[in-house]
Amino acid sequence: MATAPKPEILAAFEAAKGFMPVDEGLALYAAAVEAGALGLPLLEVGTYCGRSTVLVADAARAAGVTALTVDHHRGSEEQQPGWEYHDPETVDPEVGLMDTLPTFRRTLFKAGLEEHVIALVGRSPQVAAVWGGPLGFVFIDGGHTDEHANADYEGWAPHVADGGLLAIHDVFPEPEDEFTGQAPYRVYLRALASGAFTEVAVTGSLRVLRRTGAGI
Repeated sequence: MATAPKPEILAAFEAAKGFMPVDEGLALYAAAVEAGALGLPLLEVGTYCGRSTVLVADAARAAGVTALTVDHHRGSEEQQPGWEYHDPETVDPEVGLMDTLPTFRRTLFKAGLEEHVIALVGRSPQVAAVWGGPLGFVFIDGGHTDEHANADYEGWAPHVADGGLLAIHDVFPEPEDEFTGQAPYRVYLRALASGAFTEVAVTGSLRVLRRTGAGI
């Protein structure tokens, strides 16, 4: 199975709103393709407008499994008005709050991937609490506070099947990146310290770990 997306999928990824650079996107795609071989769903936490979802969904399509995305679509901390990553186009003028769900749906439609994705609209801990099955792949790319990053890890990492992959985005070890990447970095260290995961790939701020042991 190819570990690089077709040109039209890569083009859809690059055209979508979002922040993941191409090299990390290609690494994410390769990990999702590998994990798809387990025949289990592939799940993403933190959808925003669907940039990375395009890659996860295409990998799911190739493997004959389903991609799942979890997001409340009201934006994370750094995407709110007044912050660096805020995009006024994502604000619902009627309610005055961010709503990235319409943009996300357009992203999937343009990529021809709507039928391969189930969008779970809600807060990650609430969705995780009612999720009962194993997953071949979990990609954590949600909120960047310790509260949210740890909740994503605690809610979803236990569902990664043996041999499955856990990907964590925005892992920045440098202290000056406290707001943008230190919480994901601490979750990454926590995953390694648990003995349940072994690192298999590093690309930029993306870390990919394999489930190799029990306990989280």
